[in-house]
This record gives sequence, C-alpha cells and structure tokens, in this order.
Amino acid sequence: MKKIIVLAFVLSILGFCKEKGPSSKELGGGMASIQQETELKNIVQIAVGSKDHTTLVEALKVAGLVDSLANPGPFTVFAPTNSAFEQVPKEKLQALLKPENKKQLETILYHHVFVGVLKKDYLIENFNGKEMIMFDGTSEKFEVKNHELYLGGAKILADVAASNGIVYIIDKVLLPKN
Repeated sequence: MKKIIVLAFVLSILGFCKEKGPSSKELGGGMASIQQETELKNIVQIAVGSKDHTTLVEALKVAGLVDSLANPGPFTVFAPTNSAFEQVPKEKLQALLKPENKKQLETILYHHVFVGVLKKDYLIENFNGKEMIMFDGTSEKFEVKNHELYLGGAKILADVAASNGIVYIIDKVLLPKN
C-alpha cells in the first residue's frame, strides 16, 4: 500500500513539473527569465506569449531591451502588432533590425514606453488632447475619438495588465518626430 501512495505522489509531482513557461533562452536570460510568484506575467512575458508580437519581441532582443522591460517598472508600453510593423517599409524594418542600428531601434522602442502605469480611465481623464512625454524624451498626442483611444494616430486595440505595468496593443509603429 505504501508503494502505491509513494508512486502516486511521485507521478503527481512529475505531472506538475511538465507544465512550464517560456525558457530563459526564449526570453533572453537575465531578469526576463525569472519566474514570478504572481499570476500576472511581466511585459516581456506577455509579448513573448503573443503570436501577434513576434516582430516586437525580435526588435526588443536586437535592441537589448528584454531585461529592461522585465524589470519591476512600473511601465506603460504601447506594443505594436506584427501588422503594425508590416506598415513600415520592409527595407527600413530590416535595416533597423541589424545590430549596427541598435541605437536607432532602441530610441524607437523607447518611444513606445511611458514610465509609470497609466490605466485607461486615467489616460482619458488626464491626457485627452494632450501630449505625453515618452521615455525617449519626445512626445505623442493622446486622443479619444468616437469612444476609441489613439496615441500618435495609432489606435489602441486592447490593454493587458502586467505584473510590472500595463500593455496597450496598438495598430501602428510610433516613430519619434526628431
């Protein structure tokens, strides 16, 4: 009888151990690979887990920003979808993803980040019609049009809470004005 109980216990542990999140290799190591005790995923884990953000994840890796956005934050990230990246001319996007253009890519990605958590209601009440200063130091105008939210002309499609902030899914890549 003891053998059956021990065997059942071992099998239940083995079954539990089969479920796992993204590997540290997928996340790039560092802070991004740390498993959290919270149910919410961090911003990087959300992007890695989304089939609609593979280009963004690739860009974050090339720019070396995976660990930065896995840190405690808090951050508000406006995450362009793969479709948004497809609107960027193919040659320009391919050039940006080359290691020699890391600094330029970093600036563009920082232009999608606001330090602090900006929940939807707060955005609407405090930023409608106003310029927001993004992490790269340049601004984008936030607007509400026909009950839909826009930042710099990019439509906000959805929002996802993260353990280190919030992610707004957008339909356009935001380019700094300078």
